[in-house]
Amino acid sequence: MDASTMPSSTPGVWLCQPRARIGLIIPSVNCMSELQFHHFAPPELGIHVARARITGAWRRPIPEMKQEIAAAVAMLADCNPDLIVYHCTDSSMREGVAGEEKIVEIIQGETGIQTLATSALVVEALQALAIHSLVIVSPYPNNDVIARYLRERGFAVPHDVALGLSAQAFSAVTPGRWLEVARDNARAEADGIFLSCTNTTQIEAVAEIERSLGKPVVNSNQAVLWGCMKRLRHVLPPAAPDPRLGILMTRQSA
Repeated sequence: MDASTMPSSTPGVWLCQPRARIGLIIPSVNCMSELQFHHFAPPELGIHVARARITGAWRRPIPEMKQEIAAAVAMLADCNPDLIVYHCTDSSMREGVAGEEKIVEIIQGETGIQTLATSALVVEALQALAIHSLVIVSPYPNNDVIARYLRERGFAVPHDVALGLSAQAFSAVTPGRWLEVARDNARAEADGIFLSCTNTTQIEAVAEIERSLGKPVVNSNQAVLWGCMKRLRHVLPPAAPDPRLGILMTRQSA
């Protein structure tokens, strides 16, 4: 057994050096993304995180957040990730496609590292699953920002439901509750479900919602992990799709 395949739990064995690294810029209030990426990512993919005050009371127009974003990404770039993701659904969608592009421009300008936004990776995931019409499910006060962005991207949103929670309460909603909400708000005309938010347990409900409704499901954290793994598959070892993460993980075409 070589060092790249030794189990990290073996006493006296060093943790293996990752074959690729991704860097996530997450909102300062987010307490779920780190746990979920470390849990669901393959061991050969290093996960590195920087926090920024980009949501809630600290939300401002993107040009006014440039310094905050630049400071976070400068420290993240020090560990030399292969990809950087601006990882907040609401923040990356709030100012539409033009705002998303501005965020990417700021980060790439500071680092020279390929940068992605959660918003664009969600769109990529929806397209990979041939979802054209969708139901949005979120913990937010409302889904206006999310629906507006997705409609700008060409998707139909026949229905949405927002639980109206404060950011500190997002992570307390159980996977079982997300399943109930998705079931209760399913619409025949929708091709699939979008579980919007990076700071929830939604990713743990994806597979069960798909089994229950017979339709594909995209979640913000799931879409970002999928999009990063797809781009880095030339350096990551082949692996079977994780059934816990739903149909999306079987779609690995370029």
